Amino acid sequence: MSGVIAKMRRTLLSCTSLARNGLVAVGAMLVGVAPAQAGDLTFSQVISAFFDLNHQEIAVLTTALALLGFSVLAAILLMRSRVRAAKSEARLRSDIQSLQSEADRFRALLFAEPQVLISWAAGDNRPQISGDTSLLLPQDFQQSSPQRILAFGSWLPPEPALQMDHAVDALREAGEGFLLHLTTSNGRAIESMGRAIGGQAIVRIRELSGLRRELAETNLRHKALMEETELLRGFAAAAPWPIWTKRAKGGLGYANAAYARATEAASVADAIDRNLELLDSGARNDMERTLHDKAAFTARLPIVVGGERRFYDVHALNAGGGSVGIAIDASEATALSAALVRMAEAHRRTLDQLSSGVAVFDAQRRLSFYNDSYRRLWDLDRAFLDSNPDDSSVLDRLRAARKIAEQPDFRAWKAKLHEAYRAVDPAKDTWYLPDGRALSVVTTPNPEGGVTYLFDDVTESLDLARRFDALIRVQRETLDNLAEAVAVFGSNGRAQLFNPAFAKMWKLSPDALREQPHIETVVAWCKPLFDDAATWQTLRGAITAIENRIEVPLKFERKDGSVLDCMTMPLPDGATMLTFQDITDTENFERALRERNEALEAADKMKIDFVHHVSYELRSPLTTIIGFAHLLTDPATGPLMPKQAEYLNYITTSTNSLYALINNILDLATIDAGAMTLELGPVDIRKTIDDAAEGIQDRLARDRIELKVDLDPEIGSFVGDQRRVVQVLYNLLANAIEFSPRDTTVGLSARRTEHHVIFTVTDSGPGIPPDLKDKVFDWFEGHSNGSGRRGAGLGLSLVRSFVELHGGNVRVDSSVGKGTTVTCDFPTDQAAHRNAAE
Repeated sequence: MSGVIAKMRRTLLSCTSLARNGLVAVGAMLVGVAPAQAGDLTFSQVISAFFDLNHQEIAVLTTALALLGFSVLAAILLMRSRVRAAKSEARLRSDIQSLQSEADRFRALLFAEPQVLISWAAGDNRPQISGDTSLLLPQDFQQSSPQRILAFGSWLPPEPALQMDHAVDALREAGEGFLLHLTTSNGRAIESMGRAIGGQAIVRIRELSGLRRELAETNLRHKALMEETELLRGFAAAAPWPIWTKRAKGGLGYANAAYARATEAASVADAIDRNLELLDSGARNDMERTLHDKAAFTARLPIVVGGERRFYDVHALNAGGGSVGIAIDASEATALSAALVRMAEAHRRTLDQLSSGVAVFDAQRRLSFYNDSYRRLWDLDRAFLDSNPDDSSVLDRLRAARKIAEQPDFRAWKAKLHEAYRAVDPAKDTWYLPDGRALSVVTTPNPEGGVTYLFDDVTESLDLARRFDALIRVQRETLDNLAEAVAVFGSNGRAQLFNPAFAKMWKLSPDALREQPHIETVVAWCKPLFDDAATWQTLRGAITAIENRIEVPLKFERKDGSVLDCMTMPLPDGATMLTFQDITDTENFERALRERNEALEAADKMKIDFVHHVSYELRSPLTTIIGFAHLLTDPATGPLMPKQAEYLNYITTSTNSLYALINNILDLATIDAGAMTLELGPVDIRKTIDDAAEGIQDRLARDRIELKVDLDPEIGSFVGDQRRVVQVLYNLLANAIEFSPRDTTVGLSARRTEHHVIFTVTDSGPGIPPDLKDKVFDWFEGHSNGSGRRGAGLGLSLVRSFVELHGGNVRVDSSVGKGTTVTCDFPTDQAAHRNAAE
């Protein structure tokens, strides 16, 4: 204040001096002296000089006096303004001192505890940092630049530092406040608060300790608990499984929507109000007893939901004086578990049926499964295997029994084998056993841990492989030495294989063929010998065709007069094999044989015509002889002497035999000419057998042979020509009697199947040698076979012809010395046979 007063005094003195100087200047002007001498003038001198002035000078003087007055007035006003300014400055200084005191008090209060303030003015990226930085940085870094404090990662772990970065960016950009509780890298718990105040972004960081720390931790726990509670409530409400709580007295305290749906309640509130139970009374009682004795209950129980019985895993535990429960639908898991068990059992049964030895060791390297092939392969005791030995024990026992090959370092070999327990991919090896066998051993790691061993005896496979390689070499040599020409063309039409005969037959260069020329090129090389374009086109099509790959026979009649037989053979790999055979001689011989065959056929036809003609010519006189023989045997003709009767009997027997022979010849000729027709009708099987047996009664009596008939009483009938069937059975029985020794038995049986009637005739004769078995059905092929009897050789020929006319077949089974069995198979439905034939 004293300074202001001194300044005002100096200003007033300046104004007074200025006024005096002005007046002196005016007086000097009036007197007419120089201004420098005006200080010596007296007041009387000035006044007297004033009255000596004229009007013009008076006007000038008046103006000067007016300016002097204005100057004095301005000086006075300036002095008053400076006095007021001095007073305002005094008050301002007083206010500033008061504010400074208040600021010091607030600063002392603000930094009464360790904390750091960071502020950013609006539009300014340079922060103002104040406070105790030792709270954040180690002692060595306390004098570091602000950038080290703003590098939150230098004093915060990575995740809190990132969280702090995002919060500060949001505060500075959008004015979003934040409150974070963090832990520094040196283990201090801090609170970071950000606010936007007065256009500035301010961040306060302080240490949490004592009551504040406990309060912050409590708030955090409470917040986390509330979040966890809301999360659990949301989970329980959205969970698809029924969840509930019960009070201490057993009433329903909480239920979710799934519980309400399972109990068919209208809503959750309805389920709680009506106290609807999910479990039946028995399951509830078990759960209550378990919860009374223990803290938790777990069981898989059947629950009816929506009219469907399903299985749920029910878990309940005591909590807060009541209980909490959840039921998880395990129906699918139960079904899958049962299916898995069934599948595992099926796999075990399947593995047990394999010829390969299978042994499964679990994650503890103990035997958990083996099949019978494994036991037989190693000849191990079942009791030992059932004791679940470990892998090493099994190998040690096999080594002790010398069933596996001796190893230079058995321990290292076993360790290498056991690497399969840590492997990912299967491994394959071959063991050569001391007994000469070779085993293929496949070790497969199991997904659940452990190893599966698969043992296959590949002794024969290896032997076959060696033999196959040898066979390939032999075939190569054989192919090269074949007289036939062989060439193989691939699916691309190029020659892949040929033998020397192919190159020689077509006069080709082996070196050129080794270059694998295309079929087009080979055809061009071969055209000088054979130029039929159609044949070559067929050959090219057989080689290059993709579909309808079939064997194609071709014949090449070449210009040099030779004839080649060619066959294309499609191979499985898409290639085609060509074989060429020189059949010039064969072709000539075949032509000669064909001409001879035509001559033989003509002669055979002449023979048949001759037999047919002669049979008819013989039949007429024979009929006359038979008629007169019957007439002579008639008592009305007159008595005969015994010798005459005997001779007449011989005549009758011989003519009957000759008549039957001629009839057989005629029948065979008719059949051979294709003129034989059957008179079809119902054939009574029993009557047919009786008719056939009646015609051989005299022969049975003559040779003391017994006929044994085996017939089903309900055998019935079938469609056929009864007269021809009787003829078939008669010839079979007659043939069997002819070759059967005396005092033996001839058997005749008939049986019916679904579509056939089968007749079987059996004798005890000498049998038929194998070299004659195929000839017994030929014409005039009669053989005694050691019986001393020889027939005309037409009976069995006629039998086969009649049976085949019916659509059946005849089979002969015979062994020398053990008799003969002839089987005739007749179809029961002739209409079906005719349709099939047509």
